[in-house]
Amino acid sequence: MGTAVIDRYVTDLGARLQGSKKQVRDLLTETRDSLADATEAHVGRGLTEQEAQERAVEEFGPVREIANEYQAELAVAYGTRTLVWLAIVLPLMHMAWEYGRMLLIGPWQDFATMPPAWYLFIAKANDLISGIASGVALVTLVLGRVLARKYDSKRLAKIGAGVALTAVGAVFLGNVSIILATAHLDVARLAQSLPMTIASVITWIVIVRLGLLARRCLSCATIVA
Repeated sequence: MGTAVIDRYVTDLGARLQGSKKQVRDLLTETRDSLADATEAHVGRGLTEQEAQERAVEEFGPVREIANEYQAELAVAYGTRTLVWLAIVLPLMHMAWEYGRMLLIGPWQDFATMPPAWYLFIAKANDLISGIASGVALVTLVLGRVLARKYDSKRLAKIGAGVALTAVGAVFLGNVSIILATAHLDVARLAQSLPMTIASVITWIVIVRLGLLARRCLSCATIVA
């Protein structure tokens, strides 16, 4: 009967948390261990097992409050993970794409017909967006570390989530713009090289993955009261 008190508490707590499965599992294990230690201490003071576990749960705190504290921690961790991915993956993806384009297609001036100025502007803007998104993610990471001791972690988690989602959204729009521009200019250029077509597919898989991470990050942050 006593075990059901802790089990019910931990199950209720786990149902309220969103984030990395491993981190959630670690937090719940830590909670269960703390409750077990507190229960053992209360039994040593003369309480029954049932009374000891009820007292341990009561002292640990209401599920809603503990879940809110844990969720803030999970949101910060998930946000950090997402921003790290943005700061590292976007530059690598851009460099790989540019290297592949230069190797397999060649510089713009090697085209039979030099692309118009408006197309080059969109291409350069797309490159710039990727760099800015990566830089903003990196700056947010650094500032988050610096401000963590001064500001509420819940607020920082929401800021990080907002930055991540905005950055991925900007990269998404940039890539859509260059695809539409290329199709308008010469649709055949979208599939003029099989390796570059494969690279494009991989790029979109990465963007979608980053988008899912950013959305999950925002979900984790916004459920924090």
